[in-house]
Amino acid sequence: VQLVESGGGSVQAGGSLRLSCAASGYSISTRCMGWFRQSPGKEREGVATIGSDDSARYADSVEGRFTISRDNAKNSLYLQMDSLKPEDTALCYCAALPAALGCYLSHIEYRHNYRGPGTQVTVSS
Repeated sequence: VQLVESGGGSVQAGGSLRLSCAASGYSISTRCMGWFRQSPGKEREGVATIGSDDSARYADSVEGRFTISRDNAKNSLYLQMDSLKPEDTALCYCAALPAALGCYLSHIEYRHNYRGPGTQVTVSS
């Protein structure tokens, strides 16, 4: 099983990035998938999750600015990030939750069973 993120980079505040996560050896279509992030000196933060029914949940800090989506045909997960702020600077990870767990945002940062190596997002003011 492999999850590989891409699409990170450096942007100015107010800009946009679209993160992608390609899955292999694992079908995401029936799983709860999500994104979490970590900044130096801060706790991990669950950013967004999406269920197999495409129901989405977002952290308050990104609600209205970020959109999570999935393409089951491509076995890929996405995170569209708009109106980026300097406090969004973080290493962002794609992750999958075990089937037995509910698809809750509070689960994604520590209770995932698979995650990618991460992609860096840097937002300058």
